[in-house]
Amino acid sequence: MADSRQSTIGEIVKANQQELLTNWLQDQLSGSSRRDDLIKESDLRSQSAEFLSLFLGAVSAGHNDDTKSGAWDGVREMLRGLSESRTQQGFSSSEVATFVFSLKQALIALLRRTLAADPVALADETWRATGLLDQLGLYTVEVFQKTREDVITRQQDEMLELSTPVVKLWDGILALPMIGTLDSGRTQVVMENLLNRIVETGAEIAILDITGVPTVDTLVAQHLIKTVTAARLMGADCIISGIRPQIAQTIVHLGVDLKDVVTKANLADAFSLALSRLGMRVVKNQPTARA
Repeated sequence: MADSRQSTIGEIVKANQQELLTNWLQDQLSGSSRRDDLIKESDLRSQSAEFLSLFLGAVSAGHNDDTKSGAWDGVREMLRGLSESRTQQGFSSSEVATFVFSLKQALIALLRRTLAADPVALADETWRATGLLDQLGLYTVEVFQKTREDVITRQQDEMLELSTPVVKLWDGILALPMIGTLDSGRTQVVMENLLNRIVETGAEIAILDITGVPTVDTLVAQHLIKTVTAARLMGADCIISGIRPQIAQTIVHLGVDLKDVVTKANLADAFSLALSRLGMRVVKNQPTARA
């Protein structure tokens, strides 16, 4: 008896597929989660028809109701693509999951009508349908979360790149203004950007400006020393600018050894020193005498 019931949903859906699709679409189009601003009705109809067709194939293929099994690969692949695209379009996690959950009402109504004479079969198939759609709905939420995490990580990487620009101040002189907290990950980006620019420009001096770094602790100081050491290995001397009184006191209190690193209070002083090291200086033009 149990084996015969395993195919009941598939048989009912197959016999009433178009009716079920129509009712499901009506529920979606009239539901509170409808997003006319993000998806066209034609696209929604196409996605719904594709999902229902794949769902029918999986539920009719065997007796395995584990949606992580091979019989459900096509369904999961379709939902993965749908979840990723909707996440990028701006749908919320609940709106993405509702695509699957909204099928419950139409499917259970169809089961009630078809199995009205068999309460036991109706209860079994209703429970089965609910379990299958719950698994698939939760899968879309998992994909949503993973996609959002990937987007956030990519945006953080892009912001990190933008927050560590290497600026050419003069021939042979680079400046790297740093803003925000320095951690291991960011220091690696800073170091790579600086070393690449040293190679590209053949710069002899690099100025690390930490005016925008709120605090300097032992870890931050170590990151700075590592960056200076790496730049020296590439043939460029480093000057650290932006040493405010509070930061100077903190460095002394921590016992951090920066005796081999030239430091200046501001970027202007550091630039002036860099020019002098290259045998140059900035002078004012003498005013032209009027006739």
